[in-house]
Amino acid sequence: MTAPPPTRALTPTSTRAAPVAPVPSPSWWMRRQRTWAPYLFISPFYVLYGLFLLVPILIGLYLSCTEWAGLGAPRWVGLRNYQDLMVDRSFWTAVTNTGLYIVFTLCVVLPAALLIAQALNARGLRGRDVFRLTYFMPVVISPIVITLVFGLFFDTEFGLLNAVGQAMFGFGGIDWLGSPGWARVTVVILVLWRWTGYLTIFFLAGLQNVPKELHEAASIDGAGPISRFRHVTLPSLRPVTAFVAVTVLVSTAQIFDEPFLLTQGGPGESTLSVAMFIFRAGFQRQQLGYAAAAGVLLFVAVFVLGRIAMGLLGVGKDER
Repeated sequence: MTAPPPTRALTPTSTRAAPVAPVPSPSWWMRRQRTWAPYLFISPFYVLYGLFLLVPILIGLYLSCTEWAGLGAPRWVGLRNYQDLMVDRSFWTAVTNTGLYIVFTLCVVLPAALLIAQALNARGLRGRDVFRLTYFMPVVISPIVITLVFGLFFDTEFGLLNAVGQAMFGFGGIDWLGSPGWARVTVVILVLWRWTGYLTIFFLAGLQNVPKELHEAASIDGAGPISRFRHVTLPSLRPVTAFVAVTVLVSTAQIFDEPFLLTQGGPGESTLSVAMFIFRAGFQRQQLGYAAAAGVLLFVAVFVLGRIAMGLLGVGKDER
């Protein structure tokens, strides 16, 4: 019988494990990428927001405290521009006219748009798309064309309105664009004609989202058309009405196109708006610091009025 082969003794080095390479420590970015990556993705918004909104506001605040004609270095004058605005009759005339435009838009244009939207939303209305296009068309027409058309309508000697009034009622010759009172009326008519159709689209979209079951339930309870409009339609349109009212308030406070194109702010300053006052001060008289101060006051007024309107109309509040 043969003996088994002798076993080989294990050397101490054969039982030692292979060396493990050290794990490198994570870099600074690897440790923080989960935290910072979302902010990097949304950073373009903040960059553009600061570049096109915050920076111009800060520059405007700085210029409002300077005297500058557009060339050379601005000269610091502190709050003197604001003090001059408080005693400037032209500025307060512009504020009064702008306030009248705001009141007219909220009290006339807004209800007119709602009533037109209610009519366009009626069942069985033929040519509904044609009516919608007709009411919305003034928004897309060039302002130059609007000026020419209204000039033909309201011309004192050859205007269509004076000709119709003379032919049908025996009176005419109203100086629509040369009389301070009639010039204001002409501007508000232009505002009514131009923006009613635009606001109608918002109300029409809101009316189409009112549940029909509410109207049917109100009809079963004996409610008539006026009662259903008051107790069903208006409460359902509250968010849309609030949005439109705040939008109209902010837009009308900055009105410029209508009085500038139609009357150039005249006769005198009877149709001058705050935006036109800023334009005259900045680009006609080269008082850029003075214009910037008026712009800052307009911004503050619009912001405060907007916040008040949002609070009164319940914008942003959760309904429970």
